[in-house]
Amino acid sequence: MPPPTSSSGPPIRIILLASVLKPLDDTRMYGKFARTLLARPDTTVHVAGRYAPPPPTPANLHLHSLLQGTRLSWARLGAQHRYWQLLQRLRPDLVVVHAPELLPLTILWQRLGGNRRFLYDIRENYALNVATQRVYGGFTRRWLAAGLRWVETRAARCSTGLLLAEESYAQELPFLDAVPADRVVLLENKYQPALNEAPAAQPRPLPAAHEPLRLLYSGTVSELNGIQLALQLAEELHRRRPGGVLLTVIGFCQQPVLLQTLRRLEQTNPAWLRLVVHGATPVAHSAIVAEIQRSHVGLLLYQPHPSSERCRPTKLFEYLAHGLPMLIPANPLWETCIRRHEAGIVVDLHAIPEAATALLKATELPASSQPVFYLNGIPEEAFWASESTKLRRLVDSIE
Repeated sequence: MPPPTSSSGPPIRIILLASVLKPLDDTRMYGKFARTLLARPDTTVHVAGRYAPPPPTPANLHLHSLLQGTRLSWARLGAQHRYWQLLQRLRPDLVVVHAPELLPLTILWQRLGGNRRFLYDIRENYALNVATQRVYGGFTRRWLAAGLRWVETRAARCSTGLLLAEESYAQELPFLDAVPADRVVLLENKYQPALNEAPAAQPRPLPAAHEPLRLLYSGTVSELNGIQLALQLAEELHRRRPGGVLLTVIGFCQQPVLLQTLRRLEQTNPAWLRLVVHGATPVAHSAIVAEIQRSHVGLLLYQPHPSSERCRPTKLFEYLAHGLPMLIPANPLWETCIRRHEAGIVVDLHAIPEAATALLKATELPASSQPVFYLNGIPEEAFWASESTKLRRLVDSIE
């Protein structure tokens, strides 16, 4: 879907990127969008989000904390007030909204002035997630899902453009039917290396059978995202593999009971389980990248669910970009990518012992006959460069 090609307003010199729950060093808002837009001449970028230790910033990038607390704290109400103050003080030429809860104030801000433009970055199918993941009770779930869809529909009508993090959203989101195609742009969550990060030159080989096998589970820690399956697989492999395994779980867990269970399990099984989990507080992305670089196999053992089965997770691109072999469930979208790049093994989530056997076979063969993952090297399609070009073209076109 090409971006619009006609000029529609004054030059864009001040850009505000905003979310409430995403941290100031968020990989998409800061690492991808801000770094891309900073390259525009005579442009100042402001990033507003949840407090995180500030990363190194150039002179034309400024950070603003909207929330310093947990997602369920009263401080979250104050985030709306701080956001409105930023809009009044900065007077941005363009706002990029990365969270649906900021849409009502953004729409109001636009209506109260002329030449006020905003883009809505649709990172998730929020209404579908609320309706199907059962985080909330029945009435609350239906009310929230309907409210989210209503505000997104209103925002779509008056936004300058819509950005989709997943290709499937073009079919899933009903309000897109009323939006001209040239106002919708796909910007996938591909990998953007850190400024000081040396790209992987080649995929990392798997260890021999007598050496420890390092497994990695990164990102949101939940049963839906496969944490229980990862634990079962690691325990099975550790029991059967001469060199043993070490499963590193790194990310954030918003379920206190699950987190307590994991910590008890780590205490009783330190030989094969290591936790780097800060509760509901996100772990620094640089720490996750460091674990990817030292791991041998990445686990994407997501349970089948409407909210994820048509999406390509961010960590899929992260693992591809580092040449990390993966274990994935049978999912046509993921399988196409994995098989094209020979990037891993497809396993049956209902047969963890068989999955362990498949991985054992990959590590027990003599080095000369090991299966070669990433036979053609690390794929270019895993990187943000292609999406960066589309984002710059879009912003340039709406000036």
